[in-house]
Amino acid sequence: MADRGTGDKIKGKAKEVAGEVTGNNKQKAEGLVDQAIGKVKEVAADAKDKVEEVKDKLEK
Repeated sequence: MADRGTGDKIKGKAKEVAGEVTGNNKQKAEGLVDQAIGKVKEVAADAKDKVEEVKDKLEK
């Protein structure tokens, strides 16, 4: 099963909120980066799934 980035998005959101609450801009920024990484993983997994789906259809 492909990594869909969910863990990164959750971790990132937690860091972002914690940074916002504590006024820690570095932690907030790290959270935003983690969320972006999670989104990239999600898009990559979706693309891989689509390619495999098309491949399966072509093989039939």
